[in-house]
Amino acid sequence: MSSGVPRRAVIGAIPVVVASAAVLSADGCTSSSGSAGPPALRFFTGHQAAVVEAATARIAPGPADDPAEAGHPGAREADVTGYIDSMLGALGTLDAAGSPPMIFAGGPWSNRHTSGPDLMARFVALDPVTRIAWRRRLQGWQQQYRQGIATLDKLAGGDFTKASHAEQDTILTRPAADSFTSLLFEHTIEGLYAAPEYGGNRNLAGWQDISYPGDSQPRGYTAEEVSRSDGHDPVDETPVVADVLKFLGSV
Repeated sequence: MSSGVPRRAVIGAIPVVVASAAVLSADGCTSSSGSAGPPALRFFTGHQAAVVEAATARIAPGPADDPAEAGHPGAREADVTGYIDSMLGALGTLDAAGSPPMIFAGGPWSNRHTSGPDLMARFVALDPVTRIAWRRRLQGWQQQYRQGIATLDKLAGGDFTKASHAEQDTILTRPAADSFTSLLFEHTIEGLYAAPEYGGNRNLAGWQDISYPGDSQPRGYTAEEVSRSDGHDPVDETPVVADVLKFLGSV
């Protein structure tokens, strides 16, 4: 956006930590497994989904959003909007009978590195206290998204999706959109790098872009694999981390 920090540098400074946390999903990212076709919306209206897709694509652009990102999938390619929509839609299943809400994936592992079923696709039931906590959290996020999308549309003169990329970037850094942009940034990173059972990271786009192999259970990693360098890091960490802090302070 207009902070002067390259988006790819900002995102590239955090995915290793984020991806590792996303595999474990200790915080409970919530989405459904990726699929070949676009799933039915669970929470957003069609227009709301379009606004979120346009906004997250400015935070994490792909080739269709910025020619400089050729070869690097972004929010659209990873279906970040589908991830967020499924997350917000989980509120409707918290108290429903039958399958548990898609809050915490089961396990202990997927079938990415072994034969058999994807045990991560089985979601676990929530205890009463956790259910109450997640209901409050999701209710708050739903309200933030309703208001935030309306704010982006208003700042764009009626329809955020019709604004130019430059105009969208400016709108996302406006004080009126600050808190919503921060929430979008958080959920965009989750949707890019979370385990695909939660709905984002479609076709492992996020993991492949950062050369992250993902969870390797039940085989795991040997001590030699953990300690071995995978090559020269093209990113100078010190200035990038400083840039990330500046960027986060500007949104």
